Amino acid sequence: MSVERARAMRKRLTPQEARLWLHLRDLRKQGFHIRRQAPFRGYYLDFVCFSRRLVIEVDGGQHGLPEGEARDAVRDAVLEREGFRVLRFWNGEVNRNFEGVMETILRALSETSPTRPLRGHPPHKGEGD
Repeated sequence: MSVERARAMRKRLTPQEARLWLHLRDLRKQGFHIRRQAPFRGYYLDFVCFSRRLVIEVDGGQHGLPEGEARDAVRDAVLEREGFRVLRFWNGEVNRNFEGVMETILRALSETSPTRPLRGHPPHKGEGD
């Protein structure tokens, strides 16, 4: 996994990811540290709050194709074995129901208790509860 690739991906967010990121980074004021395009176990996670074990994915149409669905199922299973909850939103959902997307994310963050950092993934400066 390349840190350089993750940095490049952070600069190339989709319009829906960029819109969501503007709001997710403000959640730091509420004690939630969310990272974008974070490398983890061979994947790049669109958004992740490691302390709450929550992954947020914003999916385009390719995820609805059989190959995309199969890849996502494997990926979600890996993340769930690591103790993560995965929320997936379609680009169209972010466009049409942004408030509902944010409510779902806030509810999921609030429903979980902070955890210790994962082995091999120490918190970044300011991360954690």
